Amino acid sequence: MDRSDLQQLSREQLIDLVLQLQRPDKTSRTSSKPPSTDKKEKRENSRPGGAKPGHEPHNRRLADNPDEIRDHRPTHCEFCGGAVAADAGMALIGEYDEIEIPPVKPHVIRHRRFACRCQHCGAEAKAPAPAAATATPFGPRIHALAIYYKGFQALSYERLRLMFRDAFGL
Repeated sequence: MDRSDLQQLSREQLIDLVLQLQRPDKTSRTSSKPPSTDKKEKRENSRPGGAKPGHEPHNRRLADNPDEIRDHRPTHCEFCGGAVAADAGMALIGEYDEIEIPPVKPHVIRHRRFACRCQHCGAEAKAPAPAAATATPFGPRIHALAIYYKGFQALSYERLRLMFRDAFGL
């Protein structure tokens, strides 16, 4: 606003404008605003935030023995678009690990039981039934995992059943 705009204001408008300019900014101390909306004051001798120059970065260590290594080489210059020769000297500028859990798939052993006729007496000779045929088909690792989830993670039997179905296809 310049001087001519101020001269055109009525007396009441001018008084309101002066009062508005004299009123302090609203803070949590002068109004019902929460303290989290207050602006922080700039402290004298304060240092900027973030890592300080020369600070050693804290990054995840790379794996000692990766299962697979994929090299990413440039194929063209990003400035001129020219092709980069396959035998051009390359310098390693970064290494990064991508960590993934391998697909979990149950190891299934099919037990097959056979029978045949005895050549001597003609009776049917049957192989003994394996333990898997007379007891639960699930091995000790599956039992241990189920006990862990049931006992220590407090999964209900229904959630335990769904977890084994969804995660392992059992």
